[in-house]
Amino acid sequence: MSRRTALKQRSVPPDPVYNSRLVSMMVRRIMIDGKKTVASGIIYDALNTVEERTGSDPLETFETAVRNVTPLVEVKARRVGGATYQVPMEVRSGRGTALALRWLARFSRTRPGRTMATRFANEIMDAANETGSTIRKREETHKMAEANKAFAHYRF
Repeated sequence: MSRRTALKQRSVPPDPVYNSRLVSMMVRRIMIDGKKTVASGIIYDALNTVEERTGSDPLETFETAVRNVTPLVEVKARRVGGATYQVPMEVRSGRGTALALRWLARFSRTRPGRTMATRFANEIMDAANETGSTIRKREETHKMAEANKAFAHYRF
């Protein structure tokens, strides 16, 4: 990565079923070894499961889950002299969404369950109800930032 020029953000095309960029981004996070049709099948099955269980719009539930999981602050390591400080920083919206999607994918993989679609659907519903592993991860991140608030003057 060059230090001189900023990289241009690539636009993510919306997915064909829900016409949502967020679903398309999630397909890319779930995908393993370039198997995009398998990943999109997992996502669509999970969203159908969410619709059956909750009776509400699955895209709305998914967006609520991502909004609930998105962190507001995080800590970044900053080296000053010989010491490394954990400096709390506000999270940009794009990075916050990326972190939320990454955490949803990671914790749905570690969940118990038979298929990835059911595990992902359960994780979405838990995140929408503000419970589960992804919410715990967000709270942990916020606690770290709160604990290191004293080093906020070492901003980048």
